[in-house]
Amino acid sequence: MSAAMAAFAFLLVIAIVFPLASAFPSPPVSWGQQQLDPHFYDHSCPQAQQIVASIVGKAHYQDPRMAASLLRLHFHDCFVKGCDASILLDSSATIMSEKRSNPNRDSARGFEVIDEIKAALEAACPHTVSCADILALAARDSTVMTGGPGWIVPLGRRDSRGASVQGSNNDIPAPNNTLPTIITKFKLQGLDIVDLVALLGSHTIGDSRCTSFRQRLYNQTGNGLPDFTLDASYAAALRPRCPRSGGDQNLFFLDPVTPFRFDNQYYKNLLAHRGLLSSDEVLLTGGNPATAELVELYAADQDIFFAHFARSMVKMGNISPLTGGNGEVRTNCRRVNHNY
Repeated sequence: MSAAMAAFAFLLVIAIVFPLASAFPSPPVSWGQQQLDPHFYDHSCPQAQQIVASIVGKAHYQDPRMAASLLRLHFHDCFVKGCDASILLDSSATIMSEKRSNPNRDSARGFEVIDEIKAALEAACPHTVSCADILALAARDSTVMTGGPGWIVPLGRRDSRGASVQGSNNDIPAPNNTLPTIITKFKLQGLDIVDLVALLGSHTIGDSRCTSFRQRLYNQTGNGLPDFTLDASYAAALRPRCPRSGGDQNLFFLDPVTPFRFDNQYYKNLLAHRGLLSSDEVLLTGGNPATAELVELYAADQDIFFAHFARSMVKMGNISPLTGGNGEVRTNCRRVNHNY
């Protein structure tokens, strides 16, 4: 790592980790007899958050797309069996990796960054910090590094000993899902309408592949016509790199206006009918007054969006965690331990 990168990462650590303790106080989150607690590693690995932020900072410096990728890993992890780092497991004799599922195949990335963080934490505090907590911290740090809000991350999750390709295929909202289907998938995770609209605001950064929105350009409902809710001039600009066939993996900014800045431009794009994915635009056009009103609110007031997003990220990060004696703390995030 160059001196410039090291200085950059250090400044990001200072900016992210230390102000949060006083600016965003958070009590422990109770789950049955166990609790997630932002102070979980204060004694066992006090440098954990600084290590995570430093490596995330370096990764963001080297690749501006990485922030969105790390944030997406946390989403796709939590929506399948809870926030247990199951998404990180490689396939083995007994495990079929969630990396092979439709939502993750050819698109999930950032695993090498998580590997680097885990190696550094194992060197500093062996067998202590879980991969699930690394994902939660990396998602927070990625948000802050791109200009978004910060929040205190409750900690103490443990890692799963299995994965679920079926859960990944079925439970993660898809780009072509209807709004009622998306609402149902969020509700099954204990997340409400406000959580849904706020969390989809993470699409203010990141990219999507042509294959995820092609039908909107050519054949939205099977009648050979484009999606009438997509701005015609925007659709015309997308077609050259997203033809009727071919170019499946071509990448497009989810927010072409400020693609690397976490802000409320995503909602302004929706109001202009320039949401890239159908699952984004239906927040406005899907016939649900509650989601449409929230789009208008967040487009008008970034501070409210940031506050709701931070609250919903904590709520999502608390989906069905393994705690206490459940699960394990993997020494390698890609595979389960073999000492049980």
